[in-house]
This record gives sequence, structure tokens and C-alpha cells, in this order.
Amino acid sequence: RIHKPTTDGLSPQLLAKAIRDQILLMYGDYGSGITSTGLLVKYLSPATSTAIIRCSRANYQIVWAALTFMTHLPRLPDQDKLQPCVMQVVRVSGTIRKAEEEVIRRARAAILKARREDQEGDAGGLDAILGPANERVLSKRLGKDEDPPIGIEDDDEDPDDMDEDG
Repeated sequence: RIHKPTTDGLSPQLLAKAIRDQILLMYGDYGSGITSTGLLVKYLSPATSTAIIRCSRANYQIVWAALTFMTHLPRLPDQDKLQPCVMQVVRVSGTIRKAEEEVIRRARAAILKARREDQEGDAGGLDAILGPANERVLSKRLGKDEDPPIGIEDDDEDPDDMDEDG
């Protein structure tokens, strides 16, 4: 199963270190040096396994390649073995705001899909994404027929926005 929640022990700092280690492995001291100062994990959601990673525009392809070739998350103190992972770059953006909007759009789509699966009786649903306790809180807060109050619609395109799917 590719889309499963990330362990809660994974922090933005651990993810950034794992990316730096992968860059060092792939590109050596050169790659590590040119990406070290600008690489930052701005947002990490273990529930949706989504992150926003900030890096310089000149080096985004190096970071993208490192993410593509990462096969395991960093080992956490409470784990015996490495956790396998598949990293997928879904958006490259010139601004953090546009990246945040994409994260919100994707989270909303995942929640709506999970709610449909719950209504159809499929396995998984919101319990698979948020856990059973969070699903009850979300359902109580939203009511049965409301859409989640997530997202800001903005039709304006940012001229610095680079949209590449990977």
C-alpha cells in the first residue's frame, strides 16, 4: 500500500537530514554543499504523508532526484528496522503559498475520498488516514453532509509559479 500514514516519530528535522544524506550519497560533497543552506522542510503531515520542502530554485532538481531515489525513512529510536517509503514530487512551485494550496487541495480530496469509502462500506476510509478517534471528532465537527472547511480558492496564477508533475 503506497498511501499510508507516516509514523508520528518522523519530524521535519529528521526528514531534512535524510534528504541531505541522500544528496550526499548521490552527488557527494558538491551536491551537499550547494544544497545545505537552502534546504528546509517547511511542513510535514504524518497523517497524509505530505511535506513541503523549501530549496533554492537553482538546486530543486538535485533535491527532486534525491527524493525520487530515497527508499527508506530515517531510523527512529523506537524502530528495529528501516521503514520503506516511496517519495513522489507532486508539485514544484515558485512560492510557498502555492505549495500550501496544493497540500490543502490534496488533503481535502483524500478526506472526501475516505468519507465516500466510509459511506460505501469499503475498508479503510477516514480510519486509515486519521485513525478512529480523529474520524469521530471530524464527523462531529462537520456534520454528515458538510464538506471539510479546508482550502482557499484562488484562480490567480502566480508568474513565478512553476508547475511540474512528477
